[in-house]
Amino acid sequence: MSKLHNVVILGSGAAGLTAAIYGARANLAPLVVEGLQPGGQLTITSDVENFPGFREPVMGPDLMTAMRGQAERLGVEFISGQASRVELSQRPFKIDVDGTLLEARALIVATGASAKLLNIPSETALMGRGVSACATCDGFFFKNQKVVVVGGGDTAMEEANFLTRFASEVVVVHRRDKLRASKIMQERAEKNPKISFVWNSAVVEVLDVGQGKVTGVRLENLLDGTRSDLACDGLFIGIGHQPNTSVFEGLLKMNEIGYLEVHDGTRTSVDGVFAAGDVADHVYRQAITAAGTGCMAALDAQRFLEFHGEA
Repeated sequence: MSKLHNVVILGSGAAGLTAAIYGARANLAPLVVEGLQPGGQLTITSDVENFPGFREPVMGPDLMTAMRGQAERLGVEFISGQASRVELSQRPFKIDVDGTLLEARALIVATGASAKLLNIPSETALMGRGVSACATCDGFFFKNQKVVVVGGGDTAMEEANFLTRFASEVVVVHRRDKLRASKIMQERAEKNPKISFVWNSAVVEVLDVGQGKVTGVRLENLLDGTRSDLACDGLFIGIGHQPNTSVFEGLLKMNEIGYLEVHDGTRTSVDGVFAAGDVADHVYRQAITAAGTGCMAALDAQRFLEFHGEA
Protein backbone atom coordinates (compact mmCIF):
# COMPACT_ATOMS: atom_id res chain seq x y z
CA MET A 1 0.00 0.00 0.00
CA SER A 2 1.32 3.43 -0.92
CA LYS A 3 1.04 6.40 1.40
CA LEU A 4 -1.12 9.31 0.31
CA HIS A 5 0.62 12.69 0.41
CA ASN A 6 -0.92 16.13 0.19
CA VAL A 7 1.90 17.36 -2.05
CA VAL A 8 4.70 15.52 -3.81
CA ILE A 9 7.50 17.68 -5.24
CA LEU A 10 9.66 16.26 -7.99
CA GLY A 11 13.10 17.87 -7.87
CA SER A 12 15.33 19.30 -5.17
CA GLY A 13 16.87 22.35 -6.80
CA ALA A 14 16.05 25.95 -5.93
CA ALA A 15 12.48 25.60 -7.21
CA GLY A 16 11.73 22.30 -5.51
CA LEU A 17 13.25 23.24 -2.15
CA THR A 18 11.49 26.62 -2.07
CA ALA A 19 8.20 24.89 -2.85
CA ALA A 20 8.93 22.45 -0.04
CA ILE A 21 9.66 25.26 2.45
CA TYR A 22 6.42 27.05 1.63
CA GLY A 23 4.47 23.81 1.58
CA ALA A 24 5.78 22.85 5.01
CA ARG A 25 4.90 26.25 6.44
CA ALA A 26 1.35 25.71 5.14
CA ASN A 27 1.21 22.39 7.04
CA LEU A 28 0.95 20.40 3.82
CA ALA A 29 3.71 17.94 4.87
CA PRO A 30 5.31 17.89 1.41
CA LEU A 31 7.43 15.00 0.18
CA VAL A 32 10.42 15.83 -2.03
CA VAL A 33 11.72 13.33 -4.57
CA GLU A 34 15.35 14.42 -4.94
CA GLY A 35 15.79 13.52 -8.59
CA LEU A 36 18.80 12.54 -10.64
CA GLN A 37 20.88 15.53 -9.47
CA PRO A 38 20.02 16.34 -5.84
CA GLY A 39 20.36 20.08 -5.35
CA GLY A 40 19.94 20.82 -9.05
CA GLN A 41 22.25 22.77 -11.34
CA LEU A 42 23.61 24.94 -8.53
CA THR A 43 25.54 21.95 -7.24
CA ILE A 44 27.92 22.35 -10.21
CA THR A 45 28.22 26.13 -9.81
CA SER A 46 31.09 27.66 -7.87
CA ASP A 47 30.67 31.23 -6.59
CA VAL A 48 27.10 32.56 -6.62
CA GLU A 49 27.03 36.36 -6.32
CA ASN A 50 23.52 37.13 -7.56
CA PHE A 51 21.36 35.34 -4.99
CA PRO A 52 19.98 37.93 -2.54
CA GLY A 53 20.97 37.77 1.10
CA PHE A 54 24.67 36.97 0.85
CA ARG A 55 27.14 39.81 1.27
CA GLU A 56 29.98 37.60 0.06
CA PRO A 57 29.80 35.03 -2.76
CA VAL A 58 28.33 31.69 -1.69
CA MET A 59 29.29 28.38 -3.24
CA GLY A 60 26.44 26.81 -5.18
CA PRO A 61 26.54 23.51 -3.24
CA ASP A 62 26.62 25.44 0.06
CA LEU A 63 23.55 27.44 -0.96
CA MET A 64 21.63 24.28 -1.78
CA THR A 65 22.77 22.61 1.46
CA ALA A 66 21.43 25.61 3.38
CA MET A 67 18.10 25.46 1.52
CA ARG A 68 17.78 21.77 2.18
CA GLY A 69 18.64 22.23 5.86
CA GLN A 70 15.93 24.88 6.14
CA ALA A 71 13.41 22.51 4.56
CA GLU A 72 14.45 19.67 6.86
CA ARG A 73 14.10 21.91 9.92
CA LEU A 74 10.50 22.56 8.86
CA GLY A 75 9.82 18.84 8.66
CA VAL A 76 10.03 18.24 4.91
CA GLU A 77 10.47 14.57 4.02
CA PHE A 78 12.98 13.56 1.32
CA ILE A 79 13.40 10.37 -0.68
CA SER A 80 16.13 9.64 -3.19
CA GLY A 81 15.48 8.59 -6.76
CA GLN A 82 13.52 9.99 -9.67
CA ALA A 83 10.08 9.45 -11.13
CA SER A 84 10.09 6.74 -13.80
CA ARG A 85 6.35 6.74 -14.45
CA VAL A 86 3.39 8.94 -13.50
CA GLU A 87 -0.37 8.60 -13.80
CA LEU A 88 -2.22 11.91 -14.01
CA SER A 89 -5.60 10.84 -15.38
CA GLN A 90 -7.24 11.07 -11.96
CA ARG A 91 -6.46 12.10 -8.42
CA PRO A 92 -4.73 11.07 -6.33
CA PHE A 93 -1.91 11.12 -8.83
CA LYS A 94 0.39 8.11 -8.87
CA ILE A 95 4.16 8.45 -9.13
CA ASP A 96 6.53 5.51 -9.48
CA VAL A 97 9.93 6.35 -7.97
CA ASP A 98 12.36 3.55 -8.69
CA GLY A 99 9.71 0.95 -7.88
CA THR A 100 8.16 2.80 -4.93
CA LEU A 101 4.59 3.95 -5.56
CA LEU A 102 3.63 7.38 -4.25
CA GLU A 103 0.18 8.96 -4.29
CA ALA A 104 -0.38 12.71 -4.23
CA ARG A 105 -3.37 15.00 -4.02
CA ALA A 106 -1.26 17.69 -5.70
CA LEU A 107 1.97 17.42 -7.66
CA ILE A 108 4.68 20.05 -8.18
CA VAL A 109 7.05 19.37 -11.05
CA ALA A 110 10.43 21.01 -10.43
CA THR A 111 12.62 18.61 -12.39
CA GLY A 112 14.58 21.41 -14.04
CA ALA A 113 16.46 21.44 -17.30
CA SER A 114 19.88 20.04 -18.03
CA ALA A 115 22.46 21.96 -20.00
CA LYS A 116 23.53 20.09 -23.10
CA LEU A 117 27.24 19.42 -22.72
CA LEU A 118 30.11 18.20 -24.87
CA ASN A 119 30.42 14.98 -22.86
CA ILE A 120 34.20 14.90 -22.67
CA PRO A 121 36.03 14.00 -19.44
CA SER A 122 38.01 17.24 -19.18
CA GLU A 123 34.80 19.27 -19.41
CA THR A 124 33.37 17.39 -16.44
CA ALA A 125 36.60 17.71 -14.44
CA LEU A 126 36.75 21.49 -14.91
CA MET A 127 33.05 22.27 -14.57
CA GLY A 128 32.79 25.22 -12.19
CA ARG A 129 36.56 25.78 -12.52
CA GLY A 130 36.49 27.73 -15.73
CA VAL A 131 33.91 25.64 -17.61
CA SER A 132 30.34 26.90 -17.40
CA ALA A 133 26.98 26.49 -19.13
CA CYS A 134 25.61 29.82 -17.89
CA ALA A 135 27.12 33.16 -18.88
CA THR A 136 24.62 35.10 -16.77
CA CYS A 137 25.72 33.09 -13.74
CA ASP A 138 29.47 33.14 -14.25
CA GLY A 139 30.39 35.84 -16.76
CA PHE A 140 31.30 38.30 -14.00
CA PHE A 141 34.26 36.12 -12.99
CA PHE A 142 35.96 36.54 -16.38
CA LYS A 143 36.64 40.27 -16.36
CA ASN A 144 39.35 41.20 -18.87
CA GLN A 145 39.91 37.55 -19.76
CA LYS A 146 39.65 35.57 -22.98
CA VAL A 147 36.83 33.05 -23.19
CA VAL A 148 35.54 30.52 -25.72
CA VAL A 149 31.86 29.88 -26.43
CA VAL A 150 30.80 26.64 -28.12
CA GLY A 151 27.71 26.67 -30.32
CA GLY A 152 26.07 28.38 -33.25
CA GLY A 153 22.47 28.91 -32.21
CA ASP A 154 20.65 31.64 -30.32
CA THR A 155 21.87 30.32 -26.96
CA ALA A 156 25.51 30.61 -28.00
CA MET A 157 25.03 34.08 -29.48
CA GLU A 158 23.24 35.29 -26.35
CA GLU A 159 26.08 33.90 -24.23
CA ALA A 160 28.76 35.43 -26.44
CA ASN A 161 27.19 38.87 -26.55
CA PHE A 162 26.59 38.88 -22.80
CA LEU A 163 30.17 37.82 -22.08
CA THR A 164 31.58 40.81 -23.98
CA ARG A 165 30.42 42.93 -21.05
CA PHE A 166 33.22 41.36 -19.02
CA ALA A 167 35.67 39.44 -21.18
CA SER A 168 38.41 41.07 -23.22
CA GLU A 169 37.82 38.65 -26.09
CA VAL A 170 35.16 36.06 -26.95
CA VAL A 171 35.88 33.32 -29.49
CA VAL A 172 32.89 31.38 -30.82
CA VAL A 173 33.68 27.83 -31.93
CA HIS A 174 31.08 26.26 -34.23
CA ARG A 175 30.92 22.88 -35.96
CA ARG A 176 29.63 24.36 -39.21
CA ASP A 177 30.64 27.20 -41.52
CA LYS A 178 27.65 29.38 -40.68
CA LEU A 179 25.52 30.12 -37.64
CA ARG A 180 22.12 28.58 -36.92
CA ALA A 181 21.05 31.53 -34.78
CA SER A 182 18.25 33.90 -35.76
CA LYS A 183 19.26 36.68 -38.14
CA ILE A 184 19.13 39.41 -35.51
CA MET A 185 21.29 37.40 -33.10
CA GLN A 186 23.80 36.63 -35.85
CA GLU A 187 24.10 40.27 -36.85
CA ARG A 188 24.52 41.38 -33.25
CA ALA A 189 27.37 38.91 -32.72
CA GLU A 190 29.06 39.58 -36.05
CA LYS A 191 29.06 43.33 -35.45
CA ASN A 192 30.52 43.01 -31.95
CA PRO A 193 34.24 43.86 -32.16
CA LYS A 194 35.06 41.60 -29.20
CA ILE A 195 33.64 38.47 -30.87
CA SER A 196 35.56 36.33 -33.39
CA PHE A 197 34.69 32.95 -34.92
CA VAL A 198 36.39 29.61 -35.50
CA TRP A 199 34.41 27.63 -38.08
CA ASN A 200 34.07 23.91 -38.84
CA SER A 201 35.70 23.03 -35.52
CA ALA A 202 34.89 21.18 -32.32
CA VAL A 203 36.35 21.30 -28.82
CA VAL A 204 37.78 17.85 -28.14
CA GLU A 205 39.60 18.63 -24.87
CA VAL A 206 39.65 21.34 -22.22
CA LEU A 207 43.09 22.32 -20.93
CA ASP A 208 44.38 21.92 -18.23
CA VAL A 209 42.90 19.37 -15.83
CA GLY A 210 46.32 18.97 -14.19
CA GLN A 211 46.30 22.62 -13.12
CA GLY A 212 42.68 22.47 -12.00
CA LYS A 213 41.72 25.41 -14.19
CA VAL A 214 41.04 26.27 -17.81
CA THR A 215 44.12 27.37 -19.73
CA GLY A 216 42.86 26.63 -23.22
CA VAL A 217 40.95 24.27 -25.48
CA ARG A 218 42.07 21.71 -28.04
CA LEU A 219 40.21 22.11 -31.31
CA GLU A 220 39.71 19.63 -34.12
CA ASN A 221 39.06 20.91 -37.63
CA LEU A 222 36.15 18.81 -38.85
CA LEU A 223 37.13 19.22 -42.50
CA ASP A 224 40.69 17.91 -42.40
CA GLY A 225 41.01 16.40 -38.90
CA THR A 226 43.90 18.62 -37.81
CA ARG A 227 44.13 19.65 -34.18
CA SER A 228 45.34 22.87 -32.58
CA ASP A 229 45.34 24.49 -29.15
CA LEU A 230 43.63 27.80 -28.43
CA ALA A 231 44.63 29.61 -25.23
CA CYS A 232 41.75 30.95 -23.13
CA ASP A 233 40.70 31.45 -19.53
CA GLY A 234 37.20 30.06 -19.68
CA LEU A 235 34.88 27.85 -21.73
CA PHE A 236 31.14 28.40 -22.00
CA ILE A 237 28.93 25.68 -23.45
CA GLY A 238 26.12 27.32 -25.41
CA ILE A 239 24.43 24.43 -27.17
CA GLY A 240 21.14 24.73 -25.33
CA HIS A 241 19.23 23.07 -22.53
CA GLN A 242 16.98 20.03 -22.40
CA PRO A 243 14.05 20.20 -19.96
CA ASN A 244 13.71 17.07 -17.85
CA THR A 245 10.16 16.28 -18.93
CA SER A 246 10.37 12.97 -20.79
CA VAL A 247 8.29 11.19 -18.14
CA PHE A 248 5.43 13.64 -18.82
CA GLU A 249 5.29 13.22 -22.60
CA GLY A 250 1.68 12.80 -23.66
CA LEU A 251 0.47 13.69 -20.16
CA LEU A 252 1.19 17.42 -19.82
CA LYS A 253 1.20 20.11 -22.49
CA MET A 254 4.68 21.23 -23.45
CA ASN A 255 6.24 23.28 -26.21
CA GLU A 256 8.15 21.85 -29.16
CA ILE A 257 11.38 21.72 -27.14
CA GLY A 258 9.78 20.00 -24.16
CA TYR A 259 9.29 22.82 -21.64
CA LEU A 260 6.04 22.51 -19.69
CA GLU A 261 3.38 25.06 -20.54
CA VAL A 262 1.87 26.91 -17.58
CA HIS A 263 -1.00 29.36 -17.15
CA ASP A 264 -2.41 31.45 -14.31
CA GLY A 265 0.82 31.24 -12.37
CA THR A 266 2.21 27.72 -12.26
CA ARG A 267 -0.78 25.64 -13.35
CA THR A 268 -0.15 23.02 -16.01
CA SER A 269 -2.65 21.43 -18.38
CA VAL A 270 -3.73 18.97 -15.66
CA ASP A 271 -5.68 20.38 -12.72
CA GLY A 272 -3.67 19.84 -9.54
CA VAL A 273 -0.29 19.60 -11.26
CA PHE A 274 1.98 22.64 -11.01
CA ALA A 275 5.37 23.43 -12.56
CA ALA A 276 8.19 25.51 -11.11
CA GLY A 277 11.69 26.48 -12.15
CA ASP A 278 13.62 25.70 -15.31
CA VAL A 279 11.28 22.87 -16.31
CA ALA A 280 8.86 25.58 -17.48
CA ASP A 281 11.28 28.49 -17.95
CA HIS A 282 13.47 28.68 -21.05
CA VAL A 283 13.98 32.45 -20.77
CA TYR A 284 15.46 33.39 -17.38
CA ARG A 285 16.86 30.13 -15.93
CA GLN A 286 18.17 31.75 -12.74
CA ALA A 287 18.22 30.43 -9.18
CA ILE A 288 16.17 33.37 -7.92
CA THR A 289 13.46 32.98 -10.59
CA ALA A 290 13.34 29.24 -9.91
CA ALA A 291 12.92 29.93 -6.21
CA GLY A 292 10.21 32.49 -6.97
CA THR A 293 8.17 30.07 -9.04
CA GLY A 294 8.72 27.40 -6.38
CA CYS A 295 7.02 29.73 -3.92
CA MET A 296 4.22 30.34 -6.41
CA ALA A 297 3.71 26.63 -7.06
CA ALA A 298 3.42 25.87 -3.34
CA LEU A 299 0.86 28.64 -2.85
CA ASP A 300 -1.06 27.52 -5.93
CA ALA A 301 -1.08 23.93 -4.62
CA GLN A 302 -2.23 25.11 -1.20
CA ARG A 303 -5.14 27.05 -2.72
CA PHE A 304 -6.02 24.12 -4.95
CA LEU A 305 -6.19 21.76 -1.97
CA GLU A 306 -8.17 24.28 0.07
CA PHE A 307 -10.67 24.63 -2.78
CA HIS A 308 -11.17 20.85 -2.71
CA GLY A 309 -11.42 20.80 1.08
CA GLU A 310 -8.19 18.83 1.41
CA ALA A 311 -5.97 21.33 3.25
